[in-house]
Amino acid sequence: MSFETSQTAKEQQEVSWSDCYDVPGPDLFEKVMRFAGTADKARLLFPHFLRRPVCSANVNRVKMTDRYTGQVRDMIMLGSNSYLGLTNHPKVIEAAVEATKKYGYGAGSVSLYSGTTDLHIELEKRMAAFYQCEDAIIFPTGYAANVSTIAALLHEQDVAVNDLYNHASIFDGCKLSGAKIETYAHARMGHLERVLQENCGDDHGTLVITDGVFSMEGDVARLDEIVRLARTFNARVMLDDAHSLGVIGPTGKGTAEKFGLQGKIDVTVGTLSKCLGGIGGVVAGSAELVDYLRFYARAYFFSGAVPAPVIAGSLAILDIMEEQPEIRENLWQSVRYMIENLSAAGFKLCKTQSAIIPVVIGDETKLKNMLRDLTQAGIFMNYVASPAVARNKCRLRMSMMAGHSRKDLDYVIETMEALGRKYDIL
Repeated sequence: MSFETSQTAKEQQEVSWSDCYDVPGPDLFEKVMRFAGTADKARLLFPHFLRRPVCSANVNRVKMTDRYTGQVRDMIMLGSNSYLGLTNHPKVIEAAVEATKKYGYGAGSVSLYSGTTDLHIELEKRMAAFYQCEDAIIFPTGYAANVSTIAALLHEQDVAVNDLYNHASIFDGCKLSGAKIETYAHARMGHLERVLQENCGDDHGTLVITDGVFSMEGDVARLDEIVRLARTFNARVMLDDAHSLGVIGPTGKGTAEKFGLQGKIDVTVGTLSKCLGGIGGVVAGSAELVDYLRFYARAYFFSGAVPAPVIAGSLAILDIMEEQPEIRENLWQSVRYMIENLSAAGFKLCKTQSAIIPVVIGDETKLKNMLRDLTQAGIFMNYVASPAVARNKCRLRMSMMAGHSRKDLDYVIETMEALGRKYDIL
């Protein structure tokens, strides 16, 4: 297997996003202009990983416009969070089309006014039952769900305790709230215990926040220990289960199901944009919590409601998940097969326990060249580098889908092995 020659290390080192974020000076747009030059270089050197246009449904195989040739070509998709690959399922398409005919393509209002349809109420009930909670609320995005919920619950006198690897939206919500922000080393329960000992008290509230599946590592939070420690110190627990829905737990109902803690998490955040393949966020909890958020979570109160066709599609996917559990098993067969073969080849994988398989490359120049070669070979993967992760932990992020064939997986493994040898990574 041969690949085109890639850019030199010197050329690639000239492109650094970190040089464009914090630029001192009297003109706020200085950083904007510096970024413009960097982005132009990046588009010239790396057209293979910036906004690659997908021209079909985002499933296990997609059609994509090749930035080098301008031609539309087939690609094996390993960069989508639609883990069950149901966005183009006939029942989902039919549900969305029928909802469009009945409700129109948009809500036209915020949820508290005229933006709530009977479909929204049905999905809220379904998601509440899914997480074994009393009620649920639907936000315009998962990001908004995290930011607004945290900002509504925490205030200046309170404390937010975060796993260091929590999603950016969680940290953004904590900053917006004005609360004191504490972190503990990723998945280190001894450190969490010390942080709680030092920060819990009777004069303020404490919220322990964790991802269920960590999006850059693929591992699962030690939710049983987190809940035990939080209860010991009279703190509340918030779980961002965005990447767990449909994947983790005996029936795909998430991290709480995996640990037998359904209905026992104070705040559970989910999303309609990963396994459910649409757009939107969900927060489930007690009836009192959800009612409070409807009036105090600003992204809910001041944002247009999720369009009814997306709500209808989400309901259809929930039906398919319940009716066809073999789809989830197909996903896990592919996950296990890929992990086993990449590990045997000598790649360094994070300790994934999910459909996310991070392949650590450790050298940004090699990473960029590998991604170009993968694109040329018809394989779509995601590039993760600084500042998302440390420079020496830069990686390819593979997202497995239920529809991947064994033939496609073998081709990916063969290509990865060839590139591993080419760039001396194995």
